[in-house]
Amino acid sequence: MTQEPTSLLPVWRRTTARRPNTRRHSVHATTADAMEGDAHHRPSSSSSGRTFLSGLCAAALRRKPLSARASTTASGEGLVRQLGVLELVLLGIGASIGAGIFVITGTVARDAGPGVTISFALAGAACVLNALCYAELASRFPAVVGGAYLYTYAAFNELTAFLVFTQLMLDYHIGAASIARSLASYFIQFVELIPSAKGHVPSWIGHGEEFFGGVVSINILAPILLIALTAILCRGVKESSAVNTFMTTLKIIIVIVVVFAGVFEVDVSNWSPFMPNGFKAVVTGSTVVFFAYVGFDAVANSAEEAKKPQRDLPIGILGSLVVCVVLYVAVCLVITGMVPYTLLGEDAPLAEAFSAKGLKFVTVLISIGAVAGLTTTLLVGLYVQSRLYLGLGRDGLLPSVFAKVHPIRHTPLHSQIWVGCVAAVLAGLFNVHALSHILSVGTLTGYSVVSACVITLRWSDKSTSYRSLGNMSVWQEGVLCLVMVALCGFVAGISYRFSYAIAFIIVAFLIAIAASLALQFRQVYVPVDPPRFSCPGVPLVPVVSVFFNMFLFAQLHEEAWYRFVILSLIAVGVYAGYGQYNAAPSTSDHPSVGYHGVPSEAA
Repeated sequence: MTQEPTSLLPVWRRTTARRPNTRRHSVHATTADAMEGDAHHRPSSSSSGRTFLSGLCAAALRRKPLSARASTTASGEGLVRQLGVLELVLLGIGASIGAGIFVITGTVARDAGPGVTISFALAGAACVLNALCYAELASRFPAVVGGAYLYTYAAFNELTAFLVFTQLMLDYHIGAASIARSLASYFIQFVELIPSAKGHVPSWIGHGEEFFGGVVSINILAPILLIALTAILCRGVKESSAVNTFMTTLKIIIVIVVVFAGVFEVDVSNWSPFMPNGFKAVVTGSTVVFFAYVGFDAVANSAEEAKKPQRDLPIGILGSLVVCVVLYVAVCLVITGMVPYTLLGEDAPLAEAFSAKGLKFVTVLISIGAVAGLTTTLLVGLYVQSRLYLGLGRDGLLPSVFAKVHPIRHTPLHSQIWVGCVAAVLAGLFNVHALSHILSVGTLTGYSVVSACVITLRWSDKSTSYRSLGNMSVWQEGVLCLVMVALCGFVAGISYRFSYAIAFIIVAFLIAIAASLALQFRQVYVPVDPPRFSCPGVPLVPVVSVFFNMFLFAQLHEEAWYRFVILSLIAVGVYAGYGQYNAAPSTSDHPSVGYHGVPSEAA
């Protein structure tokens, strides 16, 4: 029996229905009047400008009313629910742990010393705050694709959701191309283990050959690897999940073997001094290694393919993160105990440490683990991108071709092929490693907005006993407080990065506390209904998460800030020219999402 959808959002938060046809008809009518010479009906340029801006603002502020329960259809053209809790945990681990576990540990240890272990623990704790926010929303929202974009669309507005999508997409596209080139380089290294092949493989095949001053870098193998992984993803979620499960399991086993092999070579004297350059170096290291945990949010984007999403998604998000924290900390303790931190290399520290101890067979395992890590990270990254494109295609913010799902494979075939082609072009023609310093902007933006979504969606729709400040409503006041927390986090991060006077950090911290108190005592919070996974300590935990995410945002390269501004302006232009006229935020404006083989309790 099909149940009538009910809205998660109160009536007062629903937005004005879309009016693209009315606007277009009025323009056509005006043109016709002008052709007939009716000057009285011809709008002035200033009034047309006001009409466009007012329409843009009205469209940008729309929110997406979501049904609490997705209805099933008989079309059979939806995504397939085949991912259990184990597959979801491995999906998160596969997205997070790449070759970085074998590289970044040594890079940070050169400054933080054995205290790099604390750096990973601090970064893991910060990621747990983000994961708690993701877990609540993943269990609370209908089990459809979208992740951070979907949450933002419901909690804030349409334009903000589109901005979050564009920032995330650039991260994913550049990241996928960069990982593909690294994977190609590793593959060529394995081929060159054959004596007859060593030194005879042209650089343009796997390592990349640069032209025009390094602007163009030809790499043939990277696009081939991307096409192969895209083909696996196009076959279906069952096949791609099986590949990820195998590769991720292999990667975990190799890391565990490496840790146990290294334990017997640990000299505890190498752990003294534990923080040779002080605690500040440890904190700085945590801002670097934070990005080694990025990937658990991929679980949230698999909501439409999880068997029991409301139960399994929080387990997948938090479970994968906990496993990553344990593995990272264990590797850090072993590597800094085996070799003095001053002797650790920066390119392959783990392999060099075992080679120095005469355990060369372990270095082979490390290389295999690095390849498996890169493969799963790339596979999951391509998977997540296609699901995000699918969500925007359904909502009309992108062309409808992205919303199509193959009737037999039950995969977003067009979206998946598009994602693979974009990554293949970038990986095959450009030196995307040079763009690595502008990455992580989208990730930190998404994490910050998701944490804020937890707060706004918990606000009661009933009037409070507090008066609004000036002409602002209590809701607008709450959003202003969230913006203040974010700005204070950024200012504190800038002050810390450039060693400004400690007074700047203190003032920013005090203002953030004041805004947090306003959020705590001037807003009314309601528990999650129906009872699902609930983020503890709302609004404190999400507020701390927003503050720390923006603190990390300030640690990024200056070009990353420019990228954020420029891409945001481009996104606004795309939305103004296309998105505002074609978006369908209301579930009543387009057919219900179809599912294939959905159990009655899945949603």
